[in-house]
Amino acid sequence: MHSPSDTSWKRLLWYVLAGSRGGTNRGRIINLLRKEPHNVNQLAEALDVHYRVAEHHIRALEKNNLITPSGERYGKLYFLSQEMEAHLHIFDEIWTQIQPGAREVKE
Repeated sequence: MHSPSDTSWKRLLWYVLAGSRGGTNRGRIINLLRKEPHNVNQLAEALDVHYRVAEHHIRALEKNNLITPSGERYGKLYFLSQEMEAHLHIFDEIWTQIQPGAREVKE
């Protein structure tokens, strides 16, 4: 049985990942950040998108407390939030359902 927190996280992640066209890139960002921190430029390069597109997705993930920044301006690095790390099992469950053949990101 899932805890109320798990249910809330499941709803949030379905919304962030499947509720808009940008969900695929947001999921790919989460997968990159689970390996190591990145700045916006590094994320844009890895996703093969314009800097502004990566910035938009970062804002959405940060607004929903899925990621957290460290540092300032250009050198600012992004990490998964502690809450996101604690709920990665839910992310993985949803991600495999909506992106079974998700294209890999550049390392």
